[in-house]
Amino acid sequence: MTAAYSIADLRAAAQRRLPRAIFDFFDGGAEDEITLAANRAAFQRHRFLPRVLQDVSQIDTHTDIFGRPTAMPMAIAPTGAVGFGYPGGDVAIAKAAVAAGIPYTLSSTATASIERIADAAPGRLWFQAYILKDKAFLARMIERARVAKYEALMITVDLPVGGKRERDQRNHFSVPFRFTPKNVWDFAQKPGWCWHMLSRGMPVMENLIGLDDQAKSASSMASSVGRNYDASFDWAALQKIRDLWPRRLILKGVMHPDDADRACAMGCDALVVSNHGGRQLDGAVATLDALPGVVQAAAQRVPVWVDGGVRRGQDVVKALALGAGGVLLGRATLFGAVSDGERGAQRALEILQTELVRTLQLCGVRSVADITPALLTKVMQA
Repeated sequence: MTAAYSIADLRAAAQRRLPRAIFDFFDGGAEDEITLAANRAAFQRHRFLPRVLQDVSQIDTHTDIFGRPTAMPMAIAPTGAVGFGYPGGDVAIAKAAVAAGIPYTLSSTATASIERIADAAPGRLWFQAYILKDKAFLARMIERARVAKYEALMITVDLPVGGKRERDQRNHFSVPFRFTPKNVWDFAQKPGWCWHMLSRGMPVMENLIGLDDQAKSASSMASSVGRNYDASFDWAALQKIRDLWPRRLILKGVMHPDDADRACAMGCDALVVSNHGGRQLDGAVATLDALPGVVQAAAQRVPVWVDGGVRRGQDVVKALALGAGGVLLGRATLFGAVSDGERGAQRALEILQTELVRTLQLCGVRSVADITPALLTKVMQA
């Protein structure tokens, strides 16, 4: 991990270690992957206009999230099925987040339970819930998060149906999983990954146990949750969750200013501008491009965060300059974890932290609180 100097290096390490089908599951997007690429391109279109002759010998990266201090303006985004890349990968990322002093979000489709994460990584924990047709099961998951003292509940609203991920189709990667000559040969090329899976056993999406009484394997559980997405979920249903959940409620997947305004009015505590990392609606606008409109609509009523395409510390600075309160990290820490477990996740956060500090110093900015829109030039053409 000391030879990994960037998130791109961690991605390359993950690609070397994992079978193609598993790597592409984490790395890929929907259809032509236009939105996946657009998320990165949006950051690259912005340029800094730095100030000089500033005392930047001491840099403060601290910020407040929900009125509590955090070490950096970052949190871990919910990432599902990490254990298929590295045994205990979910716990590894959670521990790395706690050590770095930032919040961690547990996905409904994680390969570690709500309770196991709370025991292994006591810190600022958020739980992300997919909206299921089985409302009693959904309510039990949310209640488990409350009992385990999770600080916030995150509702993902951009997944009424799953996106069309063609890399998975080409790799014969599906749920429930089926063995074909193509993917068996693919797995055989990565004996280290195979040994980990065989010695530790195939991971289970622990939060979904009991969703379908017939779902006994990890792959059939994943298939069950896919069949159980509730495409009828609407604002009235969200209001019921808001009324029942006693703590902070975060709405993830907001892209349109009108939706942001309505979410603020109904009592959501934070918004995440997200297009699911380009894994859902291909052709959707890049999250960084959607951010200013959502920030304007929120009108300082709630914090607005952004995810999608964050690979550098400078990306964090750009997001804050455009009005974000912070960023959520998905693939960045995921690549680290599936490369080398907790050490890999820690390395990802170390890289981003040092890049963040260096970028602020080179821009002549002493703290994240001092970042303003004046730090960026106008948007350049792609």
